[in-house]
Amino acid sequence: MHTVYIGVGANLGERQSTILTALQRLRPQAHVEAVSSYYETPPANGVAGPAFLNIAAKLTTALEPAAFERFVRSVETAIGRQARSPLAARPIDIDILLVDDQIADYGSFEVPHLYLATRAFNLVPLAEIAPGVVEPRSGKTIAELAAAVDRSGIVPKARAVHFVANRQEEAPEVRLSLNRVGVSSVKHIIRLNVGGTERVFHGDFTMVADLAPDKAGVHMSRFSELLEAATLDVLGRSDKPARIEALTEQIAREIVGSQGALRADVRVRAEFGLERWTPVSGKRTEETYTLIGIAHADAHGTRRVVGVEAEGMTACPCAQSMVREHATRELMEAGFSSADAARALDALPVATHNQRGRGALYIGVEGVPADDVRAEDLVEIVESSMSSETYDLLKRPDEFFIVNKAHHNPKFVEDVVRGILARALDVYGDFPDSAYVGASQVNYESIHKHDAFAEAFGLFGEFRRELREGAHVDVKTDLAGWLGTRPSPVVTG
Repeated sequence: MHTVYIGVGANLGERQSTILTALQRLRPQAHVEAVSSYYETPPANGVAGPAFLNIAAKLTTALEPAAFERFVRSVETAIGRQARSPLAARPIDIDILLVDDQIADYGSFEVPHLYLATRAFNLVPLAEIAPGVVEPRSGKTIAELAAAVDRSGIVPKARAVHFVANRQEEAPEVRLSLNRVGVSSVKHIIRLNVGGTERVFHGDFTMVADLAPDKAGVHMSRFSELLEAATLDVLGRSDKPARIEALTEQIAREIVGSQGALRADVRVRAEFGLERWTPVSGKRTEETYTLIGIAHADAHGTRRVVGVEAEGMTACPCAQSMVREHATRELMEAGFSSADAARALDALPVATHNQRGRGALYIGVEGVPADDVRAEDLVEIVESSMSSETYDLLKRPDEFFIVNKAHHNPKFVEDVVRGILARALDVYGDFPDSAYVGASQVNYESIHKHDAFAEAFGLFGEFRRELREGAHVDVKTDLAGWLGTRPSPVVTG
């Protein structure tokens, strides 16, 4: 793998959007390790057109330098760069600055006498992400070179385009406040940490804020901008990839600041895979689950929840008990004693109808290391609470195994939710009473024309009290109450 530092600039069109498009188009052949802030710089050395917007980025790529150069030029062409004159204005310009700590050969498209040590528009953003890297021609670090160049006219820019017109800040015709205003179904590719490994997710975001009665609307475009900025900030970190709840927390906090909101909520759903082996044939498969991150931010701080959804199957206990009762009568009429009939039915799985189910588990806790709540563990809790887990790949012995297992382990939808809660309370037995847990299960019924659903939520302490004292805690803390999206109900008496 080669480490490559690039400069990306544009002085035509929607510059910020074009630069982000360039980063996205580079990702099929290069992993983006770090991205600098935006800097607006005046055109240098007679280049035509308005001011440039520039960034620097650190990439890793398996391509050899010559092949990477060709790939970069193809990206420029795809985005819309046509004129290759060194003095022409351009919608995109990608400079290859360093390859494996060596000065890059800029090729025929660059002015030969301009090299990195004199290019302030490259050095200033590069110093932000690679201050200690040595520029080999001068023997100085990027930070030293950046400190020595003329910075006049180079201005850091926020990741936004601003206009004077601001209809959203004007008063609406009907002066009523709204609880949740924002955007949903925002699709974005994100890289997150699951099991200590970076994974690529196709995230589906919902981002909302409250709206005061004196504001006509929220700035919808800023939600997507904040999402882009947050993910770019994650890419710029040197530590391990972000967790999903940390990303949502960061975005929620930024929404409060940028929208002038009292509170904001962010939710993301992302599909991910875990390696599994079928129970009898031992075939390797990758099963798909849903990872969920939820965060709330307000003036008092932020709170976040992580959750998963997983599929399995349940066998109906009610139908099974009726079949058993009927089978017992049939055996006794055939001459079996009551004891022999019961022994036979205990030895064999009794028929019943079964259905696919989808369970969910959510955990929220403050003051506990994030790694203590792992997506893989949440999946195990949900799957093990159903009659049986299921698999995408099933050979005949595997099919028998899960059907047999499920019929020996019948579950109502209510049983599944109680099982999820009990297992979560056991697995996270060291969590404080203030931690939040929520569980739900929907069974896609096979013989009914409706689905069965159950849900429960509350604080660890509330469930522990029910188990310890046998007391019914009638009003438990729901997710909104724990996050702080609204006050929790006050129970008196």
